[in-house]
Amino acid sequence: MSLQACAELVERGDPDRFMATMAAPPPTRAVLFPLYAFNLEVARAPWVASEPMIAEMRLQFWRDVVEEIGQGKPPRAHEVLEPLAQAIQSENAALLDDLIAARRWDIYRDAFEDEAHFDRYIDATAGNLAWVAARALGAADEVETAIRDMAWGGGVAGFLRAVPELETRGRVPLLDGRPEGVKALADRALTRFRQGKAAQSAIPAAARPALYAFWQAEPILKAALANPLCVADGALAVSEFARRARLLLVSLTGRL
Repeated sequence: MSLQACAELVERGDPDRFMATMAAPPPTRAVLFPLYAFNLEVARAPWVASEPMIAEMRLQFWRDVVEEIGQGKPPRAHEVLEPLAQAIQSENAALLDDLIAARRWDIYRDAFEDEAHFDRYIDATAGNLAWVAARALGAADEVETAIRDMAWGGGVAGFLRAVPELETRGRVPLLDGRPEGVKALADRALTRFRQGKAAQSAIPAAARPALYAFWQAEPILKAALANPLCVADGALAVSEFARRARLLLVSLTGRL
């Protein structure tokens, strides 16, 4: 029932990841749904309260429970925590803690300090989530770079889609919001995504569903590169037919 609750949370709050998980082999869902439900709860925490202190407290709750998982303590009574504790190895708790800590940027209205700060944010959020999932599904350290490269590109694609909403909420999401700056970021993300994609044959087939969530990344980044103005316009969505066809191909081949 807890796994079902995680799946329902993801279906309501992160439908793209829900679709990607349903396209994956059923045994992998016991890993992916708890991780994605956890990620959803953490991503929501900075936005559910207008007071930064309350948002900080919500993130601290998740840091505390992740630390307890890392120490091997029984999980607290929560619909996400029991399946999460069963899904991940305790040594991955530190990676999830870094993911939570990175989300503190979402609480405040400060811009990213520099390119390195932005890069760390994407790697700690999208990268750590994908790497924890891949490790739980059997990936070895030798493929970490490929997984993180694809996750970084996918994370930037998702971030670019979120730019209009972030700006509406008073955030400064981009270091350089000019068309040239958006184009440069999309180009950098597409390059990293393709670097990882070129090396994905080394990733065990059982671990590749950890990357299915990025099935739309390449067309989104290509669209941003071709027309950076569509980022501010919120026009980066892939057509329904194209996204379903692309996901079907991923599910059949096991490759992005």
